[in-house]
Parts: sequence; structure tokens; C-alpha cells
Amino acid sequence: MVQLTFLGTSAGKPTRERNVSALALEFEQDNKWYLFDCGEATQHQMIRTRLTIGKLDTIFITHLHGDHYYGLPGLLASKKLDTAFNPLSIYGPKGIKKFLECVTDVSSEYLGYDLKIIEYEAQDSFVFDRFSLKILPLVHSVESFAFYIKENDISNKLNEKKLRAIGLEPSSLYGELQRGKSITFKGKKLEPKDFTLDTIPGRSLIIAGDNSRPDILGRYLEDLDLLVHECTYTQETYDSLPVKVLHSTAQELATVVQEKGVKNLIASHINPRYNKNGTMGVEMIYNEIKHNYKGRLFIANDFDEYRLDRDSVVEKL
Repeated sequence: MVQLTFLGTSAGKPTRERNVSALALEFEQDNKWYLFDCGEATQHQMIRTRLTIGKLDTIFITHLHGDHYYGLPGLLASKKLDTAFNPLSIYGPKGIKKFLECVTDVSSEYLGYDLKIIEYEAQDSFVFDRFSLKILPLVHSVESFAFYIKENDISNKLNEKKLRAIGLEPSSLYGELQRGKSITFKGKKLEPKDFTLDTIPGRSLIIAGDNSRPDILGRYLEDLDLLVHECTYTQETYDSLPVKVLHSTAQELATVVQEKGVKNLIASHINPRYNKNGTMGVEMIYNEIKHNYKGRLFIANDFDEYRLDRDSVVEKL
């Protein structure tokens, strides 16, 4: 399973319904989790979930607008107070290192754990335990980026049913086969290729920062399992703005993902004008996307949890 928990889904500022941007990502049979963006009060949102700061391994920041990273100082301090002294890595665009060093210096904050800060550039690639990640540039008022995440393929899963059929129960010999080594059982030589299942392809997803041009993601959208992308306005609202801002509309986003064959779309970063108590509800965004996109669609709310299964189907939990 690949699981996502939305900790903040508002654009620009917190509202009664939504906090600002933050998204947790987890992989099955993993003892850690990953955070994408860390808007103000992200640690408050975490308290209302099962996520713990002690198991947070890495934070990825899409761009340096406050609603995407102002929550970092408080979270880093709370990690120390919780005596969660395991190392933490933060990946962000140029400037994130200066920001964090300034905060810890001015506040005389001694974290007590190893904090690794990596400033990335467009097209950089990184390899983690369960996935690889590539940095993709977007179009916004400041440098903004998307993270293309490709889960590792599973290529050494044994056919236990076949092994049990010849009398070989789980043992250290299974490990030898998984490591690609031949073994001898009951006087017969067994080759790994004869007892290994077909490769299971890893799932693919993109978690994008603020972006006015969904089409800039190009070929990375083709046959993508899941795209998490901002959808700040409907087209009508955007067209009526006296001052244009570099954000995506529902219509623009839908047109691109339909053309590229994206299998699942979760829209987030919703402008505060779309709310439960006003005249403009979030269903306006949903309907505009759905009119142009035939894949599986969700509009994220705070604390929503989604699961991407092996069949490339996203379900809300």
C-alpha cells in the first residue's frame, strides 16, 4: 500500500475548514513516513492523526512560500521536546538552509539530533529505501517544484506455493533464492528463476507544489498512477480576478490530466472562497474537473486518507 494523509489543503492561509499545505506519505511494511510541505501549524494537525514525529524520516519542501514551510521551526523544536532524537532530513529549494540556520541561531535552539538539509535543483534525482524521487520544475511566482516518486519494483518475490508443493517450507533457503543463489534440496538443484514470481512494478505518483502550468509536467504524467496537484480556482473565478496569480484552474488541470491519461487525481490547495458556509462550495471545483476528466477524482480535505493499491486504484479510507 501507498497511503497519503492530508494535513493541510488550503491555499495561502488557514481557514476554519482547512489548514495550509502539508501531506504525509507512507509505504507498506515501512517503519517511517515522509512529509511533503510543512505549512504553519502542521504539528498541530499531526496531533489529530496517528502519525508520530518520532517516525518522521524526511521532509520535502516544494517552494519557499510561507504556507508551505512556515511550520518547520515549531515541528523541529517539538521533535526535540518529544525526545525523538533520530536523524531528520529536509530537502528544499535554495534558501531553505539559510532559513533554518537563521531560525535555530536566533532562537539559540539546540536540536539534539542530526538535521541534514539538502538544497536541490531541477532534474536532481535521489534514491531512498522504498522509492526514487526526481525534482521537476513548475511555473509559479517563485521557484516551485514537483516530486516524481517511483516506488521500487519487487523483483525477488518467491513463489511460496510452488516451493511448498515440493516440500520446502520457509527457511534460510528462501533467503538464498531471493539473493539469486542456487540451492540444493533433497539432492536436487533449485534455480532462483524457477521459483521467483514475475516482477511487480512499483507505483508512480507526483506530488506537485504551486503551479500555473500543469502541462509542464509533460511525459511524467503519461500513464501516471496518481497526481496530487493544486487546484486553486475555477476558470470563471480566475478569469474575473483583477490581478492574475500563477495558480492552476480546475479546467486547465482537468484538460491536461485527461490528455495524458493520469489514472487518479487528487486536487488540493483550495482557495478559501470555496467553503461550506459561503455561496461557492468546493463542489464547483469538483464539477469543473469532472466535466473534463474521466479518471478517478478526489478533492482533498484536511485529514483525508487515501490508499493507492497495486491495481493503480485510489480509494478514500
